[in-house]
Amino acid sequence: MNKQIRTWGLLSLAALTAVSMAACGSGTKQSGGEASPAAGGGDKPVKLRIVWWGSQARHDATLKALDAYTKKHPNVTFEPEFSGFDGYADKLATQAAAKNAPDIIQMDPAWLFEYAGRNQLADLSKGVATTDIDKSLLDSGKYKDNLYAIPLGNNATGMVFNKNAVDKLGVTPPANGWTWDQYFQFGRDAKAKLGKDKYALMDSTSDYTVYSAYQISQGKGYPITVDGKFNFDKETWLNYVKMYSDLRKEGVVPPPDVASTDKESDAKLDLMNNDTVLMKRSFAALFPGYDGVKPGTYTLVTQPKGVQSSGWLKPSMFWSVSADSKYVEESKKFIDWFVNDQEAADILGTTRGVPVSKKILDYMTPKLTPSDKLQIELIKNVSPDAQPFNPGAKGWSNFTAKDYKDIGEKVMFGKTTPEAAFDELVKKAKDYQ
Repeated sequence: MNKQIRTWGLLSLAALTAVSMAACGSGTKQSGGEASPAAGGGDKPVKLRIVWWGSQARHDATLKALDAYTKKHPNVTFEPEFSGFDGYADKLATQAAAKNAPDIIQMDPAWLFEYAGRNQLADLSKGVATTDIDKSLLDSGKYKDNLYAIPLGNNATGMVFNKNAVDKLGVTPPANGWTWDQYFQFGRDAKAKLGKDKYALMDSTSDYTVYSAYQISQGKGYPITVDGKFNFDKETWLNYVKMYSDLRKEGVVPPPDVASTDKESDAKLDLMNNDTVLMKRSFAALFPGYDGVKPGTYTLVTQPKGVQSSGWLKPSMFWSVSADSKYVEESKKFIDWFVNDQEAADILGTTRGVPVSKKILDYMTPKLTPSDKLQIELIKNVSPDAQPFNPGAKGWSNFTAKDYKDIGEKVMFGKTTPEAAFDELVKKAKDYQ
């Protein structure tokens, strides 16, 4: 997910006051049989800075959860910072480098090794009840055998599309198990029936996540391996980039000046939310945000496949705690409540993916909405032949998040050729190996 820096949305003073001032309460109701470290607490005032990205639906649910926690623990208040995904990674990196990161950090799996490897995260091996979390999912938050991140949701790669618009066009809709050839043909068929300034697909030339899926599906492995090796297959990349060049000329994808304005999950600037395109790559955990903007409009489908599948399963995101926090233990107590408490689950739903606690998922299943069920359905469809998850090699996050995007956009805007762009990727990669 590669985005430009943008201003973060901060909680208004009135809303912050509402979060901070709450009636007294005691203990948290646990769904499991373990004693929660969140129960009880002290009288010492604690203000926790907490940061996350996401859709408006996630923002609203999280703010309600913070309010609920403060009502149970009146000495604990929060200073929340939240935004869309754009610029989140850049701002967090700047804060962490200055030893001014928020206490509680929503962490993407792709960045975990970077932060843990720089000793910027606190060890969460003790203080959070994790016995109800699947071991493989829990282990995704480890670095060198220490737990630095608590997963917040099960997730899967996929694609989201406007099913209502597709039905009206009368074209064959996307289907689970489809191929890249069918994907590109769908784009062309849909464009033939769309009007001016309407496009079928996103231009994914500069999207490292989509290219990774494409190369994996061709049996060539990840472009950057888990151990940090440059593994871009030149022929595969050139075919991919030239395909999107053809789609630009045909008007199947937006022109570069339009494509570059996309702001993922933004109610107005996301190119699918504002009806500029019909579909885009996504993740199961992002679906409630789309459905919240236009209820009943969208649905999910697996990513296209080549000689093998292109999808993978992953933790949707994590909570981590800054190693520079003055309130590591208090932060752990909050995370424990967030993951394991039934009241928290009722408030949060699936805004961060399918709940990771097996007991909480059992508790929530009867309450799931159609949107929730679509998330679970995508995970089930991806699971049988899912590719191994690559969290992102240590030291490569700037390459995958910025350099690749910049070079891809130069191709989109016609400022370089695909061949020259590949040579530039090879040259840039030498700075990271």
